[in-house]
Amino acid sequence: MGTPEFAVGILDSILKNNYEVVGVITAADKPAGRGQKIKYSAVKEYALEHQLHLLQPTNLKDEHFLEELKSLNANLQVVVAFRMLPEVVWKMPKLGTFNLHASLLPDYRGAAPINWAIINGETKTGVTTFFIDDKIDTGAIILSKETPIAFAENAGALHDRLMNLGCEAVTETLAVIEKGEATTTIQNDSSEDKTAYKLNKDNCKIDFSKSGMEIYNLIRGLSPYPSAWCTIKDGETEWSVKIYDAKLQLETHSEIIGKVLTTKKELRIAVLGGFLEITSLQFPGKKRMNTAELLNGMTFSSYAKAL
Repeated sequence: MGTPEFAVGILDSILKNNYEVVGVITAADKPAGRGQKIKYSAVKEYALEHQLHLLQPTNLKDEHFLEELKSLNANLQVVVAFRMLPEVVWKMPKLGTFNLHASLLPDYRGAAPINWAIINGETKTGVTTFFIDDKIDTGAIILSKETPIAFAENAGALHDRLMNLGCEAVTETLAVIEKGEATTTIQNDSSEDKTAYKLNKDNCKIDFSKSGMEIYNLIRGLSPYPSAWCTIKDGETEWSVKIYDAKLQLETHSEIIGKVLTTKKELRIAVLGGFLEITSLQFPGKKRMNTAELLNGMTFSSYAKAL
């Protein structure tokens, strides 16, 4: 059970390790983009390509879906980036249902664990497999695998590494369950546990009252998707700008926070404790481009400021 690209790597690994996949459950098709064309999930694309039995329920409690799911006679269900399951679904297989989550639980339960680990400046993260229960990401842990986060690593690069690490974790989890040797650890809840809140326009906006390091972490934690953004104002003109890549230059300065400084090839923004050199960005109505490309056809006055 899964939907995005992250789940595809895991499904592929399960097949390559010669486990029988009797069914694939993914999200229903949705219209997407300006043309509102019907878009298949990444998991559906893979399932069709490999001629796997596919189910796309809109309601996980629908009787017809439950009958179809039961008829598959699966002895185990694997969930990767799907949605919360009703008890009637996760209790169905005799060996249970386990989930792969892209964090070291109990930290970063929720929708966007990869992004928030980077946004919060973590130096390590990992993946965890656990048996599903009636809450979100709270079930008994089967195993976890840890990996460092590099200082300049963005969410896209970490996503790909965690997908590969997740393949190892799922394969090992399947092996211990198959042998009847799975041991579990109950998650201990703490008020200090960090949460992976759902991303939205508000929490993706750059707050220039924060330190340069915090802003730098936000940018790489949201790159390439959904991307950090800010408003750049120059005179009477304002643009909502997506920022994909930046370099942090730590130094003392006396510039106004948010001031935009440009040369023919560089765009820097003054922040607390230094400057952010923006290297990749997107202005409204334009494609994503590197800063030199942008400045080739665009100039800013000395009053330009990021808000």
